[in-house]
Amino acid sequence: MRLDKYLKVSRLIKRRTVANEACDNGRVSVNGRPVRASYAVRAGDVIEIQIGQRTTRVEVLSVAEHVGKGEAAAMYREV
Repeated sequence: MRLDKYLKVSRLIKRRTVANEACDNGRVSVNGRPVRASYAVRAGDVIEIQIGQRTTRVEVLSVAEHVGKGEAAAMYREV
């Protein structure tokens, strides 16, 4: 699954366009490297998101195309 879509489906970022812009501006890195929105997310990846002064680090536990609101938090764990 594409990184921008994963960020939206897991509800780490509210909209896919915002996730795409964050990737383009270098505010999202995976495993310590800045990546593009087209990066293929896999279980075990560590995603770091910088929005404003806040930095969020999460580890990908699962990748799913469609999940409900209650199941979205189970897709990752904060590091």
